[in-house]
Amino acid sequence: MTLVRRRPIPFLPVFLMAWCLTATLPAQEHPSNPSPTASAALPGSTGGQYAETDICQTCHQEVWDKHFANTPHAALLKGNQHGCQACHGPAQAHVDGGGDPTKIVRFEKLSPAETAAICTKCHQSTPETQNFSKSEHLANGVSCTSCHSPHRSKDVNFLLVKPQTELCYGCHAAQKAEFARPYRHRVDVGLIQCSDCHNPHGTETGHQVRAAAGQFKVCTKCHTDTMGPFVFEHAPVKTDESCLQCHMPHGSTNPRLLQVNNVNFLCLRCHTANMNGAAPGAPSFHNQATKYQACTMCHTQIHGSNFDPFFFR
Repeated sequence: MTLVRRRPIPFLPVFLMAWCLTATLPAQEHPSNPSPTASAALPGSTGGQYAETDICQTCHQEVWDKHFANTPHAALLKGNQHGCQACHGPAQAHVDGGGDPTKIVRFEKLSPAETAAICTKCHQSTPETQNFSKSEHLANGVSCTSCHSPHRSKDVNFLLVKPQTELCYGCHAAQKAEFARPYRHRVDVGLIQCSDCHNPHGTETGHQVRAAAGQFKVCTKCHTDTMGPFVFEHAPVKTDESCLQCHMPHGSTNPRLLQVNNVNFLCLRCHTANMNGAAPGAPSFHNQATKYQACTMCHTQIHGSNFDPFFFR
């Protein structure tokens, strides 16, 4: 057998060929070398290159020193490679244009949905904010910056524009009047806050009402004696709007925040012969015409009982 000896391939042509092939590969095939102009799409952003992280302070030193430096956002930006541009978008064009305001994301020019899209990039993974995209506030045109001020808030916890009660009253004037009634939840004196019962960022229930532990009604966070479960349940307590069947949640002119001033009238809305068996009517030996005393004088455990089907004890 005759062995054919191959000629060695010169090194230089092979090297040049490999270099040419590598140079013509598209940028996405080099993930270890991302493009310096690559940026996440932000609403209102014109794109472009990121500027140096600390360059914002050159022109906005007063905002930084007096307001922003001590906020939670400022602390988080220390570990962010883009700094302020993480929210305001790439700023090199803004800098090169001498501070051209059209070359940077300005939240006052964004719609509530666009603002929320930027904020929820970070504030989306917690139960507190995960439902904001379908919240009643966003649906009614309330923006994140309507309630929060990332730059100028004195509230280090939630960056609120104003104290919470004052902020809520700015839109909810009817509820403000309810809290001024003789019998009310003591929001005005700071004993509780609106957010103790409502999640302003949205919930799965109506009126953005929170749920207590175990998905019980939020009222049971404080009124634990009504939580149950009971051996003998009072049916209205287990409905979707159980507490609202009898009580006014914010304030009332009646004791115990009841909807009517006479407990018997409240009970007779269900316990009459006209309810077609939905609830047992008042027995004949109850003289409701004379209204001697309230039903709850005898039926003391009206929210439910573990001992008596008639809620006597």
